[in-house]
Amino acid sequence: MSHRIVFTPSGKRGEFEDGVSVLEAARKLGVDLDSVCGGRGICSRCQIEIAQGEFSKHALVSSADHATPWNAVEQRYVDKRGALKPGRRLGCQARLSGDLVVDVPPESQVHRQVVRKRAQTHPIVIDPIVRLYYVEVAEPDMHDPSSDLRRVQNALREQWSIGEARASLSVLAGLQKTLRAGGWKVTVALRKGEEIVAAYPGFVDRAYGVAFDIGSTTIAAHLCDLESGEVLASQGMMNPQIRFGEDLMSRVSYVMMNPGGERELTAAVRAAVDSLIGEAAREAGVERASILEVTVAGNPIMHHLFLGLDPTELGGAPFALTLDGGYEVRAAEVGLQIAPGGYVYALPCIAGHVGADAAGVALAEAPYLRDELTLIADVGTNAEILFGNKDGLLACSSPTGPAFEGAQISCGQRAAPGAIERVRIDRETLEPRFKVIGCDFWSDEPGFADVAVTGVCGSGVIEVIAEMFLSRIISQDGLFDGALAESSPRIEPVGRSFAYVLHEGEPRLLIYQTDVRAIQLAKAALYAGAKLLIDKRGAGPPARVTLVGAFGNHIDTTYAMALGLIPDCDLSAVVNGGNSAGDGARIALLNLAARAEIEEVVRRIEKIETAIEPNFQAEFVAAMALPHASDSFENLARAIKLPQRRTTEGGRRRRRP
Repeated sequence: MSHRIVFTPSGKRGEFEDGVSVLEAARKLGVDLDSVCGGRGICSRCQIEIAQGEFSKHALVSSADHATPWNAVEQRYVDKRGALKPGRRLGCQARLSGDLVVDVPPESQVHRQVVRKRAQTHPIVIDPIVRLYYVEVAEPDMHDPSSDLRRVQNALREQWSIGEARASLSVLAGLQKTLRAGGWKVTVALRKGEEIVAAYPGFVDRAYGVAFDIGSTTIAAHLCDLESGEVLASQGMMNPQIRFGEDLMSRVSYVMMNPGGERELTAAVRAAVDSLIGEAAREAGVERASILEVTVAGNPIMHHLFLGLDPTELGGAPFALTLDGGYEVRAAEVGLQIAPGGYVYALPCIAGHVGADAAGVALAEAPYLRDELTLIADVGTNAEILFGNKDGLLACSSPTGPAFEGAQISCGQRAAPGAIERVRIDRETLEPRFKVIGCDFWSDEPGFADVAVTGVCGSGVIEVIAEMFLSRIISQDGLFDGALAESSPRIEPVGRSFAYVLHEGEPRLLIYQTDVRAIQLAKAALYAGAKLLIDKRGAGPPARVTLVGAFGNHIDTTYAMALGLIPDCDLSAVVNGGNSAGDGARIALLNLAARAEIEEVVRRIEKIETAIEPNFQAEFVAAMALPHASDSFENLARAIKLPQRRTTEGGRRRRRP
């Protein structure tokens, strides 16, 4: 009997005989699962999590019962070294007895994910929603029956001219001990000048908050000093929801197929957010109780799941949101351990597929304040696009899929040490040279000799296919020039097509026709969405293009245009904006007025639904060509030499410059 196994987040899968260990299956499939003790159950490096439920994408049902039971080796490890995290098994001991979806957590990966989301320098007027007030409180006596809360309220009024401040039960629970520990001298944290969210004994002059960008693939956290605005710590991790599906629609499908699935997804993302708060606090040397506010940006499905809202309606037309405005909730209600009365503020969503992350981008990049027409693209599994200026903004989303992040690419992987991230191909010999994450040398330089190559990440995929086009290995249509196989060993016949050999050795990395097609489909979706907005606006092409997001920030803008990922523009006006969604969340954390500003801006943005636009399909087909079937790329042609473009005249195809 054989069983199927699917590993996340890599997406690698295979079929193995009954009784094969998860670790052995991982090794045979090339899955990044660590082990130091050789499968003896001593090191615990191979910890895995078995997903539960029906996975329609993989056409299988996964269950903990589909692995052999907890055994004596695992129990021995627990007895000697302590318990594993709930739901964890040792991959060397869990053996297949049915179909499985197995998640490899970050700490079990040899090459851990590089989460490229760091806070960018961005000018922000510091005016946080929470401020600290030091007060000296009158001690109680037999002649004044006032409560301790009343005494604090009186002190705030007398010493700070603040009206009667309220407090939640969670704050009141520790108030008496705090007052007495501080000798009736305390620092009070007030939110909006009207609610006590924390009280500390003695004088305290530092308060903190955390801004989150919750992406479908990664989650980034930035812990900030609310008084100075300084980013004290940044942390990131893979979104643990990946085990329920790599893309958003797979996760919605999981919810639809598994009753209560939304609660599992919500619990997973909330636990991850709370974990990052703890890691950022430790990095900065800050107590959790000193963190007073959290802000969150995320796409609509992440936004809804974090808040505990069922995302099912976002899985099909008309893609109805439960709520679209900015929303605040007590941190304790969403499972976050910060100050007892702390709050979470979620930025507003723009539309069913254009979320709070796009609102964060708009707040950070502020195209609504510019005179020049600006196109902003958050490049990811689902591209979110903004276009316009101070006279009006339009927004849409376009289903690019996970190819840009290395998924659906034969040698693709997520950004991690050993992944190829930069590629150049000699125009004459077709020989490649490349750089990998974690090494400063190019592959043809002496210092590269002992560097391990593991695969190709998103930016590397973009560059190798653009270089293949510029080297004429593939045509404008994305098809291999098979004649080159006679003169170059880098062009290798594969069935009825060809492949480009990017790396010889172990592993051998090839770019197949299917890989080229996957990138064409992804880039065509993004370009078509951008063209729809440009045509709707009717004011001409963009004067400025900004690529944002963890992936967009690492794309070489010249190659992005050469591939036809973005419309033609002066290359000097094409910039990488960094993690703008996270920056927007940080602005909302540090400036109260920014929340009202972005909520008002979002209400004015015109939403374009690509699914019902009659011109989308035509734009998509034209954008499949490299860089485009008909749009001129005059600015790009002035910067680099492009292959001749084919045109049609009199029923015959010819080439033209």
